[in-house]
Amino acid sequence: MFFISIKKSKDTLASKQKCTICNEEVEMYFVPMKEWKLDGILCGDCYSKQLSDFYPGDHVRVNEE
Repeated sequence: MFFISIKKSKDTLASKQKCTICNEEVEMYFVPMKEWKLDGILCGDCYSKQLSDFYPGDHVRVNEE
């Protein structure tokens, strides 16, 4: 029996991902819809803009208290 130790480097843990559209560092990422034909992740601002561009009209948040 043997064990394999897997260690992540400090750089991997500290690295931030970047938004596909604006290239800013992303704290909380969003996955684009398939019909947007984007690879990668989006920040909240770019995700909201893509939503309004592809799905025009009013976007109302639900379950707000």
